[in-house]
Amino acid sequence: MTPSSPVALDQRAAPRLNSLGFDKPESQTRVLVAMSGGVDSSVVAAMLAREGYDVVGITLQLYDHGAALAKKGACCAGRDIHDARRVAEEMGFPHYVLDYENRFRESVIDEFADAYLAGATPVPCIRCNERVKFRDLLETAKDLDADCMATGHYIQRHMGAQKAELHRAADPDRDQSYFLFSTKQEQLDYLRFPLGHLASKAETRALAHEFGLVVADKPDSQDICFVPNGSYAAVIEKLRPGAADPGDILHMDGRVLGQHKGVIHYTIGQRRGLGIGGGEPLYVVRLDAEARHVIVGPKEALATANIPVREINWLGDADFTDAPAGGWDVEVKVRSTRPSKPARIFPTGPDTARVELLAPEEGVAPGQACVFYAPDTTRILGGGWIWRG
Repeated sequence: MTPSSPVALDQRAAPRLNSLGFDKPESQTRVLVAMSGGVDSSVVAAMLAREGYDVVGITLQLYDHGAALAKKGACCAGRDIHDARRVAEEMGFPHYVLDYENRFRESVIDEFADAYLAGATPVPCIRCNERVKFRDLLETAKDLDADCMATGHYIQRHMGAQKAELHRAADPDRDQSYFLFSTKQEQLDYLRFPLGHLASKAETRALAHEFGLVVADKPDSQDICFVPNGSYAAVIEKLRPGAADPGDILHMDGRVLGQHKGVIHYTIGQRRGLGIGGGEPLYVVRLDAEARHVIVGPKEALATANIPVREINWLGDADFTDAPAGGWDVEVKVRSTRPSKPARIFPTGPDTARVELLAPEEGVAPGQACVFYAPDTTRILGGGWIWRG
């Protein structure tokens, strides 16, 4: 074959890309790995180090060491920092700890407290990914001249016809797309998710054992990292003294059925623990934090088909506001634990919309995310935040 043959030219025009999508050797590709100290991010770091990449591990200290040391199943503090450091030592790459306590408090914890006080049901893990990991830490990665940043999230990044696309994880039980809908396109261009294609968490743990990692059998983190024992109300009371002021429990027809010990103790759809005696089954259908009212009603009152959404992050190919006459045809998730359901999106502004569910959903709560998916595919089209309208 001569150098001028068509085949040889084709080979030169199509360079080999490494597993992270770069046209250069692994040893010349620097990747910052966000390490929480858990098995997932540890496997990502070990995997990339084994492949020969120039790995730099970063762990964020997000809240007080002392409090975290006493809490099992937390992340990003105390024991987890120690575990991440040990993995880095075992695999032979540098590891650094960055103090992000102030940023975490200002960007995540304060908003979480204020949203709960306003009667919403916030999802702080989304804000943490959006503002702390994929904004602040990502900028740090660029400052360190990293070619990309990798995380242990279970989600997939594919190159589409027009740009990088976000897709659900191969394992539906581990899929974290609900918590990553607010990832911006420019962030997605820089991010990598090496675990998204795995069929199960068992595969991840098998890799951890293969690499000989000390965290191979470490339990997964549970609940929200800064909420001890899952008690949201206790955290809110500590952050906002006086938040547990009492008030009335009202039936949606106006009757006073009893008193409560603070709106922060209730969530939309709650049935147990209302303390209002027998009779028909009643559920929390609305929270009026300003009037300190918990409004209850029958289960059917929880169903809604129209959801106002704001702060929309759109990852579709076409402009969001350039929707067809019948709106965008999508599937949506209104809770992380629920399957996606058919819906239509009608834009009402550059980053606001009315979401029309084809079948009503129960317990749609302000403060939760509404995540958009392309019908009959794994692609994530973005999402927004549910509000009262």
